[in-house]
Amino acid sequence: MSFFRQHVFFCVNQREADETCCANHGARRVRDYAKQRLKDLGIHREGEVRINMAGCMGRCEEGPVIVIYPEGIWYTYVDEEDVDEIIDEHILKGRVVERLRI
Repeated sequence: MSFFRQHVFFCVNQREADETCCANHGARRVRDYAKQRLKDLGIHREGEVRINMAGCMGRCEEGPVIVIYPEGIWYTYVDEEDVDEIIDEHILKGRVVERLRI
């Protein structure tokens, strides 16, 4: 059994100023938001869900990106509202958010 039911990785990689990267889309801020939201829900803990930062995950042109394991589902997002939808639908209800899936 996995230590976490789901593990969510937010790419927060910063590239050179003129290169596309997740950090240029506020990825760290949105990651912090998602982590706090899961803490408020009481599920950011062992046996439940973990939010982590990741370096470059190789999908810069589709970013910002997150990936949720063990499902291996990749998402992009624009803002906190999109991440709320991913939390509400995918993490809480087990339903993939097709409009954000990459």
